[in-house]
Amino acid sequence: MARIKVDLHPIYNNSKAIDKALQDAFEEAIDCKIKEVEIIPGKGSGQLRKKVERFLQLPHIKSKYHRIENDSKNFGRLFVYFRFDK
Repeated sequence: MARIKVDLHPIYNNSKAIDKALQDAFEEAIDCKIKEVEIIPGKGSGQLRKKVERFLQLPHIKSKYHRIENDSKNFGRLFVYFRFDK
């Protein structure tokens, strides 16, 4: 199964770049009908993860995905799943 992976470590201090990277990943997933996006905010202080969670709760973003799942083995990443009607 195809998966899009978004590592936010290189752009941790650039809010606009983070939003753009996440938005681009979502658009690519929807365009290519990829059902899973892996987002890696890292394990640091949690500020980047909070930024990602706020992004995912935006109404125009929340309507695009089906569910979010935290990785049980690594709390520094999360998975966003999409559902496409056949």
